[in-house]
Amino acid sequence: MKEIRKIRKMRKMRLRMIIAFFMFNIVFDILLAPFIIFWGPFEATKTLAVGSVLSSRHPQVVKAFLSDGEISEIVNKYDNTDSASNGPIRRTVSDASAGITIEDIKGKAFKGKVMLVKDPKRIKVAVTKELEVTGERVSDFVKDTGAVAGINGGGFYDPNGAGNGAFPDGLTVHNGEIVHNNVGNKNTDIVALDKEGNLIVGQITADDVKKKNIQEAVSFLPTLIQNGKKGVFQDSAWGVAPRTAIGQKADGTIILVVIDGRQATWSWGAKMSDLYNLFKDYDAVNAANLDGGSSTELFYNEKVINKLWNWAGERYLPTGIVVMPE
Repeated sequence: MKEIRKIRKMRKMRLRMIIAFFMFNIVFDILLAPFIIFWGPFEATKTLAVGSVLSSRHPQVVKAFLSDGEISEIVNKYDNTDSASNGPIRRTVSDASAGITIEDIKGKAFKGKVMLVKDPKRIKVAVTKELEVTGERVSDFVKDTGAVAGINGGGFYDPNGAGNGAFPDGLTVHNGEIVHNNVGNKNTDIVALDKEGNLIVGQITADDVKKKNIQEAVSFLPTLIQNGKKGVFQDSAWGVAPRTAIGQKADGTIILVVIDGRQATWSWGAKMSDLYNLFKDYDAVNAANLDGGSSTELFYNEKVINKLWNWAGERYLPTGIVVMPE
């Protein structure tokens, strides 16, 4: 019996040692991973990680390992802001009766979709029904408003730390009325549509909403193109990430863009210069970036038609931009 107990005791000790060994290696690998990613020889992994973390809520992680110069060099390695976008643009869905065309887009390191809407007055801002309580998914915005399509909208802040997309940041306007304002009458970056369906980008104040006949608006940045001129932005400040953006052609056609990202085997994501070049290819006269990252989504025909980065599915957001029926 003593021998049996001794054997059992040795087996338990051996099992504990194996478990401790594996636990040590897991913890060691977690601690070592950032050093391998940011200081290791794997340039593709480093570029993807830098771009993703820079555009996340914790950009300080990158800055703890790399200098500003190193970050800028990595992010801008493939910059070419004055040339056309790389890669073909293929039309995969066309619905002329609904005034909507959807195209697949492919750049050097990203894939995504573009939705062209002929009538700009079909574009509306959707706001969560429980403002300052909880957000909604883009699919909810589309269904609630009776829209045919939708993308995520402006930025948001989180004063209570709930992380549920309840508070839109900046100015939010719907049907000509300011429904949320946390910036007072200070200048804020805006993505708006006036009564005539003209896309307005750049900075405005709350007082400008009535003066400029703005009907729908959310806040985000940067401006990519304003009145045909390139906006002010730096790739190094924004990194590489999933993107959502909006633009308009001279004939009024609205250009909705979603670019997948943070998926190494599918699409890394886009820089601001990629978005700028893309809108140039589409002859946009005005264009602006919207909230991206895990918020990036295009919902159409009762389903999400891009590849979400968020493993949990659709994100809860305070605002969306929807396309109403003709």
